[in-house]
Amino acid sequence: MARPGGVFTEEDGADGGIWQATPDYPSTAYNLSAALGRAGYEGVQNDDRGNLYLVEDTGGAAGPTNPNAKQPNSFVFRLLPKTSRDLTQGGRLQVLQVVDNGQPIAFHAGQADADIKSAGMLDLHTYGRVLMTKWVTIHDTATDGFTPFNANALAKAASATPFKRPENGVFAPDGTFRTFVFTETGDTNVHTEAGAAYGGFGALMKLTQSPTSDNGNITMLYRGDVTHTGLDNITFTGRRSLAAVEDASDTVHTARNAYDSGYLFSLDADYAQGAQPVRFLAQGRDASATIDAACGSACGNDGDNEITGIHVSNGDPGNGGVLGSRAPQLFEDGWRMFYTRQHGDNITFEVISANSGDDHREGHQY
Repeated sequence: MARPGGVFTEEDGADGGIWQATPDYPSTAYNLSAALGRAGYEGVQNDDRGNLYLVEDTGGAAGPTNPNAKQPNSFVFRLLPKTSRDLTQGGRLQVLQVVDNGQPIAFHAGQADADIKSAGMLDLHTYGRVLMTKWVTIHDTATDGFTPFNANALAKAASATPFKRPENGVFAPDGTFRTFVFTETGDTNVHTEAGAAYGGFGALMKLTQSPTSDNGNITMLYRGDVTHTGLDNITFTGRRSLAAVEDASDTVHTARNAYDSGYLFSLDADYAQGAQPVRFLAQGRDASATIDAACGSACGNDGDNEITGIHVSNGDPGNGGVLGSRAPQLFEDGWRMFYTRQHGDNITFEVISANSGDDHREGHQY
């Protein structure tokens, strides 16, 4: 029996996957591809029952008539484990299906243009539209065994709903684990023919469901635009407030003449009526990223400092510390905020309160 511990993902398409690692040192990692398959998994979050929610980030094909837009090609998964203490024991892997006008919003091979501007994508990215959802089982180790499989391919075969490169998801911290908010990065191209209406600039999606039911609904919390696009990592900063950070790409940075930023959102804001997220973080370039930008592809790196992570936690490793169990009290009672930046000097920062009395009020560097 594998010892319980943390899980981590590898975002590498059909070669990606997820591992369970023991908390000791040196740690032992167990490949979970027999239960969860291989996919471009990125975001991973558990609920209080030990169910595992996975967000896939896999880019799609460009459309022949929409060359600046990409076919939605990523899925949201849920594992109902046989035992939450040892994920190597397998369980049922499910994928999220969204139903629009009685039909699932599905992936269609060889039809990139049609999927990019489908009625389903339009409805999914329309403020106020509430669409029904269903978790569909695509693999069960009790009957299908423990041979690794392609989770993305099984999701497509099951008519699951592809999204515009979702990256991370978190539960609203009210203890119910019924509200799951996840990001869509979008096309990271200001010239995307999908535009905002079809999710070309990404979005924040809000899934409402029961941990013990396969049925729920989904609605868009926020729709991205050129100024707010490439939304990537996400974390709740309070009971109803959350932060999301951009990974907008070098192409977008150049086109809009602005680097990545971090924004505060609210579950209670009406963004359809003009409410705007509040920017709390403005990213620039460090020395290494500046060099990369100057020499281009010859350096083998990007020229940005994308904000790859944003995380709020009080560090509680127990059951009560599961993110979503209780509302963060940021900067109080041990609650702290961190973020990372990538494609440069790769530094981790801590965001601190302006009232802390610290002379370095922009945060601590690690």
